[in-house]
Amino acid sequence: MKRLRNYWHIRQQKIERKWIFPLVLVSILSLFLLFLTTYKNPDGISILSFNRSSKSIPSSVFVESKIKPIPVSSQPIPPRLAYLISGSVGDGEMLKRTLQALYHPNNQYVVHLDLESPSTERLDLYKYVSNHPIFVSMGNVRMITKANLVTYRGPTMVANTLHAAAILLKEGGDWDWFINLSASDYPLVTQDDLLHTFSYLPRDLNFIDHTSNIGWKEFQRAKPIIIDPGLYLTKKTDVFWITQRRSVPTAFKLFTGSAWMALSRPFIDYCIWGWDNLPRTVLMYYTNFISSPEGYFHTVICNAQEFLNTTVNSDLHFISWDNPPKQHPHHLNLNDMSRMIDSNAPFARKFPRNDPVIDKIDSELLNKGPGMLVPGGWCAGRAENGSDPCSIVGNKSILRPGPGAKRLEKLMTSLLSNEKFRPRQCK
Repeated sequence: MKRLRNYWHIRQQKIERKWIFPLVLVSILSLFLLFLTTYKNPDGISILSFNRSSKSIPSSVFVESKIKPIPVSSQPIPPRLAYLISGSVGDGEMLKRTLQALYHPNNQYVVHLDLESPSTERLDLYKYVSNHPIFVSMGNVRMITKANLVTYRGPTMVANTLHAAAILLKEGGDWDWFINLSASDYPLVTQDDLLHTFSYLPRDLNFIDHTSNIGWKEFQRAKPIIIDPGLYLTKKTDVFWITQRRSVPTAFKLFTGSAWMALSRPFIDYCIWGWDNLPRTVLMYYTNFISSPEGYFHTVICNAQEFLNTTVNSDLHFISWDNPPKQHPHHLNLNDMSRMIDSNAPFARKFPRNDPVIDKIDSELLNKGPGMLVPGGWCAGRAENGSDPCSIVGNKSILRPGPGAKRLEKLMTSLLSNEKFRPRQCK
């Protein structure tokens, strides 16, 4: 062991002597180069100047001088919305108008005219969607060409909604909220207003008007048993009633509310996939339930533990009802204009086809020309001589919110206040 130590000590001394001469030589050379770089001739130019001219090169020649730091935007990323717009016989033209008022290139759309509509009307809508230059270039408007027969009072409307949601999940790419509307609905704000406001919301919120206080509906809807012929016939007929009645379910709690809603993508995923079978079980029950669109999604979401705390008790609509409410609301007209605006709601219903109040909404709230899309930050064309500024698609991420965004902000502040938005709202 001692010999090994002596061996390594002697070897280390030899190695150190070996490197003394090169080290001295490198030091002398470094001092010489330092002298050359610091010495200047009488003209003041360094001997080792690498410039080919005595003139200095402007800093703007170098790429680095032109690089500017990218500003970090404080604005959140806008969400993407997925719409179902549905109609029946005679709704084709109004459905087009509603689609125009709702359009934004970042959103996704499914339109549907039910089987009761004549084939000529459905074909006309198909040609409109297929030939519209913006819809074609963006590829974000789809039509359900194999039409479903839809009865509002039966489960076929729920089936049609789930059908559209499944299409959007499969083909619609990334989106954050699913919104179901009819041709009798119309927006009161621009999509820039809506997307701007929703940018600041948690993406798991579900806007669904709901209550467990079903009251008279227990005896007139829950206990009766109905059959919807729309499930198995090609011609629309009214539902018919079974003489026997059933008891209120005990496996889950019934909820009811509005048939119009804005549902989060996670909840739509859950309804389609139904990984714990609750959505399918509830769907089977509501197959024989009168006016099932006013109960199915409400009952599913309020009996699913993972979604209990995501509900916002609103359908985001202005609707004029009788007191107590009847089967259908009042038709809106010009006399309702101020109340619609004051409601701060993004949507309203029910509108008669091409009523003058819709023209007023277009001109005063949406800045929409006849037959045109609603202008937004994405529109890159010029509005000259009656031309459509949205005939050219610009930067789709630019939003230009207007007064509608202010109204929506007031609505959301109210809906999400401590008094209204609380844990376990489904009671």
